[in-house]
Amino acid sequence: MKAMERFLETFMFKARWLLAPFYFGLVLALGLLLVKFVKEFIGFVPTVFFGQPQDVMLGVLALIDIVMVGNLLLIIVFAGYENFVSKIGVEDHEDRPTWMGQVGFSDLKMKLIGSIVAISGIELLKVFMHTSAYTREELAWKVGLHMTFVISGVLFALMDRLASGRDSH
Repeated sequence: MKAMERFLETFMFKARWLLAPFYFGLVLALGLLLVKFVKEFIGFVPTVFFGQPQDVMLGVLALIDIVMVGNLLLIIVFAGYENFVSKIGVEDHEDRPTWMGQVGFSDLKMKLIGSIVAISGIELLKVFMHTSAYTREELAWKVGLHMTFVISGVLFALMDRLASGRDSH
């Protein structure tokens, strides 16, 4: 019976490698996001020279939005892979981010919700620069959705704080 238990545990432990293709897919998505960034940037250049200041601000916000999503993808790839699959062996590389290897599952959730709130805030700012293009109901839904993300973030942080306080006793 002990041999069967050992086999099952080893099998389940090795099953974590089934996640590796998911993280590889996210790296490929990061590459596609780069293509989107370049496309947005090229379309943005004429706006800087010939567009209205408001359109320049919207263009910059669109670029920031893509960068935030890229940062989020990278955090998920690094932290998720290291938490669930295997350590990334670049400890002595000079460009290794200081947070790498130190982001636990709880930290990953907080970074994720923080990024979602920031992205939502940028989207909301873009909407408020063209409020005339939206009905009052659409504006209310967008603000409501953003506030839902904000409240969710606060509740996640509160739950993590309560859980960490319970662990220290």
